[in-house]
Amino acid sequence: MKLNGAQLILQCLKEQGVEIIFGYPGGAVIPLYDALYDEKELRHIIFAHEQGATHAADGYARSTGRTGVVIATSGPGATNTVTGIATAFRDSVPMVVITGQVGRKLLGRDSFQEIDIVNITASITKKNYLVDSIESIPSIIREAFNIAKSGRPGPVLIDIPKDLQLLDIEYEKEAYFLEQAYEEKYQLDKENIEKAAKLIMESERPMIYGGGGIIISEAADEFIEFAEKICSPVTTSLMGTGAFPNEHPLFTGMVGMHGTHGSNYGITNCDLLIAIGARFSDRVASHVDSFAPKAKIIHIDVDPKEIGKNVRVDVPIVGDVKAVLKELLLIIDKKEHDNWIEQMEKWKNQYPMDFDYRGLNPKYIMNRLSEVTKGDAIITTEVGQHQMWACQYYSYRQPRSFITSGGLGTMGFGLGAAIGASFGNPHKKVINVAGDGSFKMNCNELSTLARYKCPVIQLIFNNHALGMVRQWQEMFCNERFSFTLLGEDVDFLKLGEAYGIKGIRVTNEGDLDKALDYALSLQEPIIIDCLIDETNKVLPMVAPGAPINEIIYKELDC
Repeated sequence: MKLNGAQLILQCLKEQGVEIIFGYPGGAVIPLYDALYDEKELRHIIFAHEQGATHAADGYARSTGRTGVVIATSGPGATNTVTGIATAFRDSVPMVVITGQVGRKLLGRDSFQEIDIVNITASITKKNYLVDSIESIPSIIREAFNIAKSGRPGPVLIDIPKDLQLLDIEYEKEAYFLEQAYEEKYQLDKENIEKAAKLIMESERPMIYGGGGIIISEAADEFIEFAEKICSPVTTSLMGTGAFPNEHPLFTGMVGMHGTHGSNYGITNCDLLIAIGARFSDRVASHVDSFAPKAKIIHIDVDPKEIGKNVRVDVPIVGDVKAVLKELLLIIDKKEHDNWIEQMEKWKNQYPMDFDYRGLNPKYIMNRLSEVTKGDAIITTEVGQHQMWACQYYSYRQPRSFITSGGLGTMGFGLGAAIGASFGNPHKKVINVAGDGSFKMNCNELSTLARYKCPVIQLIFNNHALGMVRQWQEMFCNERFSFTLLGEDVDFLKLGEAYGIKGIRVTNEGDLDKALDYALSLQEPIIIDCLIDETNKVLPMVAPGAPINEIIYKELDC
């Protein structure tokens, strides 16, 4: 059938199984939006800002495992997607971003809203394209989806000049393309898998460190079975949250800067560290020379560039996490490590996650949220103290239930991500946990919440400060609070009211349950503004650059 370029783009998206698109119209994508006007199979969600749309595609992808799709116009529309693309890139999230571009004859002339988005995003995409012919559109879109999803996932950008969207071409549909030849395949490294199995069988104090790669690989079942078979304590990175049930007796909590004593001491004292789908960031291996000093290290990851990048590795295994774990499970025997598990329990009991918070208790808020949702919700976050409290005190039971910006640490990420997760999971309750500083970054997306009546609960930890930076200033800068005390500069309930969104203010623990029960009963958005004390800290904490077993615990007031 004959289609113009814009119609061709939409047909190719449907080939890939796309059902929902997040975006914002503009001059260079007018033909594309004209084609969307008649489209019955694709749903388009308009946002207040292209950054919010990109975070929504990210949240949709993380919560569903599918590829998120964004449309933005040229110039500022394209540059507004950059933070969202970088966020997805750092956290290995599959996304295809389609930007409009000025017509080919106008390229290179500093034309109105012309920008070289391909070069701008070169370092934060797996691949990007400037389309130069209408004939190449189908193959580029098909290839882009394969690249976004295969191997270590990530964002891909396609920049399409406006004139190509208006040309006509004959279109021939192809079968769903993701399973075809472009998919990256890794031959299992049987020799190193056998070496790893030998170390596992010889180990007396193993420690498993799981990252986001487990979730991406859909390997949570194999991960649990592996840990139980060798009876090893399990810790996860921030991005690995949800890969292992938090209530499981082998789970020791998060590792690293705000990790538990069990996790940090476990890595420091283990004789074998098994890292699975994790990348040893500076928030985990803060002092490389003292990291896991007594241990042999096995590192399993799909990306060969991550192995040996930050820490020494004794047995590297490059491959899909799920496939490698399946192979290991076939060749290892069941083990017990009673003395090691007993030591973990001693550390857990000696250093409980129980701090003397002032005022409305952040731990109580997240614990109660976990209890009333029975852990069956999707939690998105912004970045800051609330992000750590959301990780520490909510009991995650399954993958893709905790969505946060880990590698880039993007303030303003959570609300857009929550909207995307809500569209991708219409039968799940979605709660965005935010600090007041982060929430103000992209609170314009309240208009999107209101427009589509997304049943998202916006839970604000409001301390009238940039809490995490304030905490660092108190602890490491002699209490020189430089531009981190915001004061009562906005009434979030009135802001929500302007968009027609309900709101509740919570000032004490007694009011919290009523607020949560009411919010969870709604099928529309609501803001819960929790007023907390600005002096509350995220603990435990390891100072930047210090060994992870040098933990600040209760030496400081919380």
